[in-house]
Formats: sequence, structure tokens, C-alpha cells
Amino acid sequence: MEKGSLIPEEQRQHLIDEFREKLVAPVRLIMFTQEIECQFCSETRQLISELASLSGRVKAEVYDFVADADRAKTYGIEKIPALVIAGDKDYGMRFYGFPYGYEFRTLVDGMLLASNGKTDLADETKLKIRQITAPVNIQVFVTLTCPHCPSAA
Repeated sequence: MEKGSLIPEEQRQHLIDEFREKLVAPVRLIMFTQEIECQFCSETRQLISELASLSGRVKAEVYDFVADADRAKTYGIEKIPALVIAGDKDYGMRFYGFPYGYEFRTLVDGMLLASNGKTDLADETKLKIRQITAPVNIQVFVTLTCPHCPSAA
């Protein structure tokens, strides 16, 4: 692992290969933080910067939650650190807190989904989702140390 790097070198190489193979369109990692750092804001900023350094198709954007309040409101961001994963459009994927530990894989999977705009949902499930007529806000709460949480997210 590089000194101060959050992503170990072996994992970095794996991600470079995976991004080269599976990122079909650009992905934006849009982070909201603030000037007076919150808990895990600096780590989250470093993580998205490292991810962006692994592929030209990954762009890290960092905005101030207070100074860029209109942008935060556009994305529905109400707390920090917040991370929006967007592909050619905003699919509504949000991470609050530091997506590390067991949650890191969920972040990467979210990036891949945003890049190709497709899911592995069954056609029947997609049909049922299309029948929903009211806004739905799905929140999944996880911890860095829970090995079962990533699959729930």
C-alpha cells in the first residue's frame, strides 16, 4: 500500500483492470463536505480521489455543503459527508458517511451500475417497480464492520 493510501496496491491494480473492463461510460463521484471538516470528510475525499486516479472514466467532484447549498439541494443532500454516484444521469444512489471496509465493494458496484445504466433485477421486479406511482425513499443503514450489510445495500 502506498504511504497514506486508502486502497492497497494489489486492490488498486484489480480495480484498474475492473474499471477498464466494466466501466462503459463516465461516472461522477460527487462529494459534499464543508470547510470545517466533518468526521470522515477528509477520508471520503481521499478515497474518491484515489478512485478517480484509477480510471479516466471516473471523475471526483467535491462541493462545499454550505457554499454550494443550491447544488446540495438539487441532489437532495441533507447531511455530510455525502457522496452521489452518477452516470449519464443521476440514478439516486447516495452514500452518507465513509464507504470503506465492507462497504467499499458496494461503492464500486454502484459505480459500475451507474456506468452501464443497467441492473441485475429480474424483468418481473422491474415491471413491479414501474408500477410504483408515488415517490419512494429507500434507505439502507450499514456499518463498516458488518459483513452482511453490503449485500443489503
